[in-house]
Amino acid sequence: MSHRFDVWAPSAGAVAVVLGDGSRLEMAPHPERSGWWTAAVARGGPGTRYGFSVDGGAVRPDPRSAFQPDGPDGMSEVAEPGGSAWSDGGWRGFHLPSAVLYELHVGTFTPEGTFDAVIGRLDHLLDLGVTAIELMPVAEFPGERGWGYDGVDLYAPHHSYGGPEGLARLVDACHRRGMAVVLDVVYNHLGPAGNYLQEFGPYFTDRYATPWGRAVNLDGPESDEVRRFFIENALMWLRDYHFDGLRLDAVHAIVDTSAVHLLEELSGEVEQLSAATGIRRWLIAESDLNDPRIVHRPEVGGYGIDAQWSDDFHHSLHAAFTGETEGYYSDFGSLADVAYSVGHAYVYDGRYSPHRRRRHGRPVTGLPGWAFLGYSQNHDQVGNRAAGDRSSALMSRGRLKAAAALVLTAPFVPMLFQGEEWGASGPFQYFTDHPDLELGRAVSEGRTHEFVAFGWDPADVPDPQDPETFARSRLDWSERDEPAHAGMLDWYRRLIRLRRSEPDLTDGALGRVHVDLPGPDVLVMTRGRITVALNIGAGATLVPTAPGRELVLASGADTQVEDGGLILPPDSVAVLRSPLG
Repeated sequence: MSHRFDVWAPSAGAVAVVLGDGSRLEMAPHPERSGWWTAAVARGGPGTRYGFSVDGGAVRPDPRSAFQPDGPDGMSEVAEPGGSAWSDGGWRGFHLPSAVLYELHVGTFTPEGTFDAVIGRLDHLLDLGVTAIELMPVAEFPGERGWGYDGVDLYAPHHSYGGPEGLARLVDACHRRGMAVVLDVVYNHLGPAGNYLQEFGPYFTDRYATPWGRAVNLDGPESDEVRRFFIENALMWLRDYHFDGLRLDAVHAIVDTSAVHLLEELSGEVEQLSAATGIRRWLIAESDLNDPRIVHRPEVGGYGIDAQWSDDFHHSLHAAFTGETEGYYSDFGSLADVAYSVGHAYVYDGRYSPHRRRRHGRPVTGLPGWAFLGYSQNHDQVGNRAAGDRSSALMSRGRLKAAAALVLTAPFVPMLFQGEEWGASGPFQYFTDHPDLELGRAVSEGRTHEFVAFGWDPADVPDPQDPETFARSRLDWSERDEPAHAGMLDWYRRLIRLRRSEPDLTDGALGRVHVDLPGPDVLVMTRGRITVALNIGAGATLVPTAPGRELVLASGADTQVEDGGLILPPDSVAVLRSPLG
């Protein structure tokens, strides 16, 4: 079967495509695309191994390779992105404002660590009430295990997870069951190992820097094609793999001084794709800038991204419930911060941040609550702790239930992290598998030094390269059936059912959220007919409430509704509903 190979190499004097059998074909300059090279190969159909040689240099993978069966250093393989056997023709997309998201890491979500194995657990997620899963990055990265944020072949689903066909089967299975799929993508940097883009063209720049590697050239000479590389990658995931949305990693590290920022250009192209296919696709950004411009519409000077992660909500909740006030948690610590974040999304919306030693953020005026994702745990906030300990290791069971209640009744789009629904006891740690032993050693030593500087004992910092670090991070599905874990799972199920049955909990109207603080350890949030009251104090407390309210959910066995109000035991939460009319 004939196949046409194309590659962008604007400064090359000659480019050849080299096939897996060793045969070599010189490419010609593309007649219509400046800087591109092209060649038609008569026997280059699916399954063909190939690579490119620039100016007689080493054979390198295709920058837009659809499959890297032997990893980033191997040859590319011709594959049909997204596969061909789709059965989701009746899928019409999902509604982000009313969704419940579930973040998972393919390699640790199941013992097998594959796309197909995730399919086997979808019934659990449907029973829980999840409407969309969010996959941590799956683009090809070095080794067999990793978080995925050091990906280097951005068009190729990781070979160890099941490659293009496995990913297509997962998305198709989700859609057949009525569940959406969001993919985490990384456009602010690429990983250090197996990254050959610089041999093809000016994909990177030294004008800027990122904490993780060379900055991407989005606004310098030859940047037009670099921008297309990332935008077309996003469109590929949405169009060819049928993803319903993308989560854009750390957009604050995307430096672009162009008149039209990459994010704005991307949001416009995704809108066009949505219109052309009749299926709404969504973009969700991660940013620590507390800048609502990211999610404002372009007509008012924004970038047009649909929603963003809300770290201030997480940080305030975590600090108040655990008592941790180190590092960036030093900016938080009281329920007053939690109360403010519930009504304003950002805690730091222009006020002074002691941790940063400057003012930070701006108000979210005019935005709905569903423009923000709310969570008590995610891969970052668990995995970037030295030991990767979950909230289940840091909070009482009562506080875990209170945190879940706040996440699932707040005006934001709720997101859960794999295993939190049953209070999983195992950690989620940072793990890598760099074949380059020197790089692996540098990563291990760098992580140890980072946490030693914060007072940790080096012996207590897991080695990312140790296979046991990865093994410890796998979910233990057997503990789901143990009484304490089963009780937590039932609590999450009931909260999600409540959220989906009460229109007041999905209206996203920040202006209709009323929060009171009757005491330093007590918070009462009201959204329409629903009132959520929590007590993280050491003793029982009386919370005044309006008469006639029905007790819908209570985490504490001694919770009582009396004429004088609600009696809340310590470390507990209750949900009440007022009568109609």
